[in-house]
Amino acid sequence: MPRRALDNPIVLPVLGLLLEQPTHPHQMLAELRRRSDAHAAAITRGTLYNTVAALTQASWLAPLERQRSGNRPERTVYALTDAGREELVRRLDAQIRTPQREFSRFLGAVAYLGALGRDGAVEALTERGRGLRQRTAEDERRLEEALAAGVPRMHVIEAEYALSLARAEIAWVDSVIGELRSGTLPWPKGAMSEPEEEDA
Repeated sequence: MPRRALDNPIVLPVLGLLLEQPTHPHQMLAELRRRSDAHAAAITRGTLYNTVAALTQASWLAPLERQRSGNRPERTVYALTDAGREELVRRLDAQIRTPQREFSRFLGAVAYLGALGRDGAVEALTERGRGLRQRTAEDERRLEEALAAGVPRMHVIEAEYALSLARAEIAWVDSVIGELRSGTLPWPKGAMSEPEEEDA
């Protein structure tokens, strides 16, 4: 198994999930997708099974038992080994201690905001702000429901962090929209202009 399989971003969530209890890959996939929209979009069945195989080969997971439910295929339940627990702690410690510059698609796109023209930039950012507000409101509702249902705050602390990032992004988007509308954000030479400016 290539070493890069152990560098897959889903390694940490898989190890963390198995810290809670042993489970089989089918249930891991369902649970990871349930807990995170990012995981739902990024994790495929093949990726997860390849990652579990790599973690087992690295002795971070070990098969615990095989289960069969009704007519479904037999499934192998995996448990975290002591080495896997140590690796989880090592990775968590490093990732929490050390800030990393994480490149997002939005960061890459916003670098060329000027190509949209002033009006286009305002329209695009306004729509993004609207979408962020809708998603944030839904995430806030889900978090409140989880806490009201008795889920310990530490188990949903990542949702709080994600909400903080979303609120900061909304504030930044609103600020840039305001500056574009007021003209306090100077439009660079060579950037696209509005059609009426081109015709003047």
